[in-house]
Amino acid sequence: MTRLLIAAMLAALIGAPAQAQTASDAPADDAAAQAAPAADAAGEDDDDDDDDAPAAAASTVQHHDFGPSGIMARSNREDLAPMTLSSGKPVAEAEYSLQSGGFYRVKIVSDGTQELALSGGDFFRAVWINEVVINDIEIRPLGVHSIEFDDAGEAEISFIAIMPGRYTLSIPGSSGESQQAVFNIR
Repeated sequence: MTRLLIAAMLAALIGAPAQAQTASDAPADDAAAQAAPAADAAGEDDDDDDDDAPAAAASTVQHHDFGPSGIMARSNREDLAPMTLSSGKPVAEAEYSLQSGGFYRVKIVSDGTQELALSGGDFFRAVWINEVVINDIEIRPLGVHSIEFDDAGEAEISFIAIMPGRYTLSIPGSSGESQQAVFNIR
């Protein structure tokens, strides 16, 4: 048990936790292998085989390696095709396919031809909104139900997809399929 504790302390000192987040990475095994000789040099004997069992079990745990900044790092974010709010034009060119746990950013552009909104309470409850940016003003809301444009402008929403399902953001009062954006979270 002492050998495992010393190996964990050495791994923390040399910065191995980021590498040890994935089970299949060889560097995590290298860190443990480097820590073992250090433990032996500290006077540990090799006849206690019980210490090896927890180390083997710990290496089978799988985690995602999102890097030092976590899931919301720019390198993990995917920019989606922009949505358009314009009189007589489709909101989105195609359906959006998202992965649960993925970090996304989508721009909504209004040309000001008509006062239009996008509403979708179900979609906004299925995602975690990181921020809404309007004219370089960042808003971090607790919840959103809709977003409305009275004039031409842009808004950018960054979010993490959470609940799998099929969700829509649509122009209130419209019935056409082109007047909505469909999000498939898998």
